Amino acid sequence: MRAGLGFLPFSLGDFLYAILVILLLRWIIIRFRERFRKPVKWILEALATLSVLYACFNLFWGLNYYRPPLHQALEINHEYSTEELQRLTEILISRTNELHLSITQNDTVKVTVPHSKNEIFDLTVVGFEHLKKDFPELNYNKTSLKRSLYSVPLSYMGFNGYLNPLTNEGQVNTVIVPFKIPTTASHEVGHQLGFAAENEANFIACLATMNHPDVYFRYSGYTFALGYCMNELFRRDPEVAEILLDKVNPGVRKNYAEVREFWEAHKNPFEPLFMAFYNSFLEANYQKGGIKSYSYVVALLVNYFQDENQL
Repeated sequence: MRAGLGFLPFSLGDFLYAILVILLLRWIIIRFRERFRKPVKWILEALATLSVLYACFNLFWGLNYYRPPLHQALEINHEYSTEELQRLTEILISRTNELHLSITQNDTVKVTVPHSKNEIFDLTVVGFEHLKKDFPELNYNKTSLKRSLYSVPLSYMGFNGYLNPLTNEGQVNTVIVPFKIPTTASHEVGHQLGFAAENEANFIACLATMNHPDVYFRYSGYTFALGYCMNELFRRDPEVAEILLDKVNPGVRKNYAEVREFWEAHKNPFEPLFMAFYNSFLEANYQKGGIKSYSYVVALLVNYFQDENQL
């Protein structure tokens, strides 16, 4: 599917969604005009249509939800202690600060990514090229990363991007804060490679960006990983987390604030409904903890750094 649709300069999947919405609205209008007569007939038609869509979802991509967990595929342990988490957080803070200073030459200035959106997509593929030697399961060919036509609506729904399961196109919300696009694009590639769980795709995004030859990608990856570790450390030991947070460069904290302000600006009454629906969908597909399953991502990060003899 990536080979057949990746060359298209637009998202076919987004157009398919638009067609589905139009057909749904047409169906509702017809039912109103008929005053919902012959309920048995139209209920059966609706269930038949939904069953076909659900079958396509599973055949094209949804069966990936039943795969063994990522730590088994990559042969990484998935247990860790709070002390190991603290040591990893300290390492991530140090490296994030170093990357930040190498870019800005000033610890109070936030990082601004100079790459265009298309350049970021091209560089995303480069990150996976560097991974395939150590992790052949993450070999990514036949690129199919697209700007989502619904980037603005996605922002108000609270999503950075999504994988279209019917076309296997990685849809990236390109109106988000630019330094977050590398990890978002890498996250969607993780889904394209068959890793359905959100926390597994997030870990893959960390791997692809933290090991990237481009400094802006590495900065995106390290801040991404650091955010997960800080969240988990605040949950386990808030006092230690506060002490470590003070060690993060002011410019790095400005980048975090930039992301927070973006999502605050796009808050709306319907966003919690979208997130609750998606969270329920994830939990129904064997993703314990739903969207906010930080601990597993952190476990993979801790053990990855241990395997690399960096912790």
